[in-house]
Amino acid sequence: MTVTTAPATTWTDVCPAHLLRVEDGVAVLLPDGRQAALFRTRDHHLYAVDNIDPRTGAAVISRGIVGDRAGEPTVASPMLKNVFSLRTGHGLDDEDTHLTTWPVRQRGATVQIATEEGTP
Repeated sequence: MTVTTAPATTWTDVCPAHLLRVEDGVAVLLPDGRQAALFRTRDHHLYAVDNIDPRTGAAVISRGIVGDRAGEPTVASPMLKNVFSLRTGHGLDDEDTHLTTWPVRQRGATVQIATEEGTP
C-alpha cells in the first residue's frame, strides 16, 4: 500500500498591503530564494507569478504591464512584451513559455504567498 501525503503549505508575509497599488507590480523574495511578482488588479484580485522572464532570464515581470485579454487578467513582460495569464502563468503569445504561480491572499494589513515546505 502506498501512502501519499501532500506537502505542507506555509503562508509567508511578503508585503504590506498598502504598498501594493492597483496594477503596479512588486517583486518579493520567497523563503527558498526564488523571486515572485505580486499584483493587485483593478477588481482587487491578488496574483503572484515568477518574477523571472522565461525568454530573457531577467528579473522584470514585476515591472510588466497589467492588462486583460477577453476577461483573462494578464501581465506583459517589459522586455519582449510576451503576455502571460496572471491566473495560470501560461504564455498567451507563446505556448512554450509559462510562469510559476502561487496562491496569494491578504490577511489584515499584510499580503501573503503560499509556498510548499521544502521546495528548493
